[in-house]
Amino acid sequence: MPEAVSELARTSLLIVGALFPIVNSPENVPIFLALTTGLSTWSRAVLARKIALNGFSLLVVSVLIGTHILAFFGISLPVVQVGGGFVIIAAGWKLLTRPDDEEKEAPGVLSKQPNVAYLTRRAFYPLTMPLTVGPGAISVAIAVGASRTSMTAAPWILPAAAVLGCAFIAITIYLLYRFAEPIGRVVGETAMNVIVRLSSFILLCIGVQILWNGVSALVATTFVSRH
Repeated sequence: MPEAVSELARTSLLIVGALFPIVNSPENVPIFLALTTGLSTWSRAVLARKIALNGFSLLVVSVLIGTHILAFFGISLPVVQVGGGFVIIAAGWKLLTRPDDEEKEAPGVLSKQPNVAYLTRRAFYPLTMPLTVGPGAISVAIAVGASRTSMTAAPWILPAAAVLGCAFIAITIYLLYRFAEPIGRVVGETAMNVIVRLSSFILLCIGVQILWNGVSALVATTFVSRH
């Protein structure tokens, strides 16, 4: 039993260590604020909770059955990277070319409270996918789950570690977005606008990198198969 507990701890830490830097990226805060311009503090708090729950679900599913889902649909991991790269590029480009006047909050708009259905739709796309849990995080989660499936001593270790590790990441996601407004106030409006532009460009570059990784893997696979 002590060996199983030790293996559980190692696997949980591996999941957290692999996914935390990707999911909790610093540029997510200004982009989150830009994408939720005009929403009240209450609405942003609801979004933070829903994004955390969505992120938890996506990561757990990716770790545990991500490889089986891809195999069922006949999709390879590089194809996921290519498709996800295009999605991130589109989101980054939209933010990068967004007019400055759209980022300014109209007087009195902050007090509105949209319905839960609207917040639920907005929480998944684009705030959860691809901003928070994008194709990079999903591909890493799938890879971690695939590598640990045959290495765990007991069959319950990987599911338990996935729940523990992804729950920790989900909590950090909630805290990051829940306190995005105070962070934005401390940084200041002018500096935040600059950070949004830089973060959008970084997001665009991340999308290009993920796309390139997928294309490179596909080309390498094709080249090897021909020889």
